[in-house]
Amino acid sequence: MQAVKSKNTGLEKTVTNELRVRRISFRKNVRGMVGTPDIVIKRHRIVIFVDSCFWHGCKNHYRVPETNTEYWQRKIERNRERDLKTTEYYLNNNWHILRIWEHEFKEDQKGAIKKIVDFINASYEKV
Repeated sequence: MQAVKSKNTGLEKTVTNELRVRRISFRKNVRGMVGTPDIVIKRHRIVIFVDSCFWHGCKNHYRVPETNTEYWQRKIERNRERDLKTTEYYLNNNWHILRIWEHEFKEDQKGAIKKIVDFINASYEKV
């Protein structure tokens, strides 16, 4: 597990490159913020999390590994609980939060990027 990247993943790089092309300024992996969001636009109180299907326990794609199943079930369940608490925190503190799944990019990358950009633009209007 030591080799597993938690930031600057290929997926995250794809998203951030697309946002840069659109001249949307943001910060990545902001330490000190609850849950260390993947993308943050503090001025407009926007946080975006790009969740991997495995580590965040996607209901559609997560499969428990065949070895050490009890460990993995507990691990993923804790991750899900933490994600819920993180989402609650941002909602309760008047932040705009978007969680987008890895599989959304695999199924329709342009659509997933559009979803993020539309979310950001809509959040700008609400401020």
